[in-house]
Amino acid sequence: MLHKTKGIVLRAVKYGDTSLIVSMFTELFGIQSYIINGVRSFTAKQPARANHFQPATFLEMVVYHDDKKNLQRIKEFKISVLYTDIYRNVHKNAVALFMIELIQKSLKQPESNPELYEFIEDSFVQLDQATSIVAANFPLYFSLHLAQFFGFKIQDNYDEEHQILDLLEGSYIKYYPEHSHYLEGEMSETTFKILEVTHPDQLEDLLLGREQRQVLTAAYINYYSYHQPEFGAMRTIGVLQMLFR
Repeated sequence: MLHKTKGIVLRAVKYGDTSLIVSMFTELFGIQSYIINGVRSFTAKQPARANHFQPATFLEMVVYHDDKKNLQRIKEFKISVLYTDIYRNVHKNAVALFMIELIQKSLKQPESNPELYEFIEDSFVQLDQATSIVAANFPLYFSLHLAQFFGFKIQDNYDEEHQILDLLEGSYIKYYPEHSHYLEGEMSETTFKILEVTHPDQLEDLLLGREQRQVLTAAYINYYSYHQPEFGAMRTIGVLQMLFR
């Protein structure tokens, strides 16, 4: 049966001489895999369209969907979000790839989640338009706010009595926990400030140094690993640490 849906490309793998197998998070069906034939071929009448399936590309599609199949097909597609900066700005591209990897590691079931899709699409649009400071802080914002869609959002209960962030419990507490997985002081307070951000533009006021971002990024990724079995290591963190100084 044919359906219209939007989707973001997460990963594309070459298949045969001219085709791709593409993993996408779609608005209508959640995470899905598609085989796209002939997109790597080039003729005078039909240029190759493999660049439509770069990670972080948003597409409008008409797809064949069968719940019984693991591999679906796309009948028609076109780019739905035209970036101006993400693919040519090395810093924003690194952030986008970090976001893609985090999405991939967090999505487990092929279930529809329109609110999550809307958040992801809006986040990439905002990253594309972001200033350099906002882009540098974007991985922190995205990591904290994405977690709410998977059921382990950190509670924003920071106050004078609760200033220690317990990363196992996902909440601020009065006293040091018996384990070492927590944030305190400036790192704890900064996390609360990011949780309170309602629009990425507000990240412009978050003046952080390289070491602070590194500590917080590592803490947030560890938080994901505490709450998601088999989360594993993030390969894109190293690139972020190298680029954002």
